[in-house]
Amino acid sequence: MEFTSGELADGIAVVRPTGRLNMVSAGRLRELVTSTVAGGRSRVVVDMSGVEFIDSSGLGALISGLKTARQAGGDLRIAAPNEQVSLVLRLTNMDRVLPVYATAETAYGNG
Repeated sequence: MEFTSGELADGIAVVRPTGRLNMVSAGRLRELVTSTVAGGRSRVVVDMSGVEFIDSSGLGALISGLKTARQAGGDLRIAAPNEQVSLVLRLTNMDRVLPVYATAETAYGNG
């Protein structure tokens, strides 16, 4: 799995994982979100458009990132998941905690 990151308008951080978000890669996502928030950007979007698969470890990393961002006064939102990721979110009821947005740019009402 590869990760890229960037920034949208208003200091919103974007993390873009590519590949399989599973036990092997979940720790890296957790670290990346933690360092992003520690760097002063507490509003984070995880652009899931490049994620082909997610498992419970990946979900755990997203929830950990959500908690980290909220403790810093921000939020973590997810954007553009594929059908497998969307299905996992629905089946686990995580879509209630992590609402899905069409694009990273619209996750915070921009774009």
